[in-house]
Amino acid sequence: MADAMIIARQREEITMGTWDIGPFDNDMAADFAYTLDETAPEKREDLVRATFSRTIQARDYLESPEGAEAVAAAALIAAQCPGGEPISTSYGPDEALPIFADDLRPLAAEALDRVVAEKSELAELWDETLSGPKWRQSISRLRAVLAPESDPQEEALFDL
Repeated sequence: MADAMIIARQREEITMGTWDIGPFDNDMAADFAYTLDETAPEKREDLVRATFSRTIQARDYLESPEGAEAVAAAALIAAQCPGGEPISTSYGPDEALPIFADDLRPLAAEALDRVVAEKSELAELWDETLSGPKWRQSISRLRAVLAPESDPQEEALFDL
């Protein structure tokens, strides 16, 4: 059993350039963070927005690099939301990020939906590994921060 786990882990690392399930724990996301650092500060939000747009608009098949970049970008937005986790990995951006516009939250959630949908190479690759369910849980947690379910009791208070 241990040999099978080692082989699966090696296949995961070789196939995806990935070392863990975190949003910046892969080569594509680390490259995205570098690109973000190299982008002029006033253009960083535009880069994140373009990443979401490219992911959402991929109708036929979403390639793994685009999916990994969308997850990383979504994690940056979620980090600025209530309940979001700060980006604490050394593979994330080093440069200061702007306070992102609120309208990026639904775009980030929609991009994550696309990443885990059918015809997504990143989801397919993760689903072939033992860590696939943990990866999907991490994406679900990010999405929950970006688009929290409203409390029906709280909504009722405003309907009065």
